[in-house]
Amino acid sequence: MNFSNITWLDEKGHIKPPIFLYLMLIFIARGWCIFAASLTQASDRAALVALFYPQKSDFIMALVAGVGAVLIYVLVIAERKRSPLWLRPMFNQLKWMLLLLLLVDGALLVERTINAYYLYSWSTGLDALFLFWSFIYLFQSKRLNHYFSDWKNEEEYEDAVKPDNLESKVGNKGG
Repeated sequence: MNFSNITWLDEKGHIKPPIFLYLMLIFIARGWCIFAASLTQASDRAALVALFYPQKSDFIMALVAGVGAVLIYVLVIAERKRSPLWLRPMFNQLKWMLLLLLLVDGALLVERTINAYYLYSWSTGLDALFLFWSFIYLFQSKRLNHYFSDWKNEEEYEDAVKPDNLESKVGNKGG
């Protein structure tokens, strides 16, 4: 028997978000992370941004692409609190939203490579490697797939144990 899956659960019995999901969101929203870090430097805010994004257009595109990751992070936080319930249908589509964001990030990586005249840089190589592993993780991780279906399963459970559903099931068996 393998009891390692028990560490996936929180105190309420819900599946906790995997750490790599948070890393993927930070990776996709790295433009926002660099922007936030640059706000802490009082002397030269643009220097930190220029270190990671030498071209201003690349930084702006990273900010635009990172908006989706910030919204997905909000969905993850909402899932942890199990409210508001109107976010549940969007959470059920989280895998496909992440796929779309990874594809956009891949397109931006190709654009950066073209703008650099196909010259290799460590940042481009590491971005491509992390993007590759993110695609594999998105489709191969059991824990991530269970996490995506956890809120949906709770809805099915709540529907099954509603008092009106129980009465109709009991009434059908007795008649």
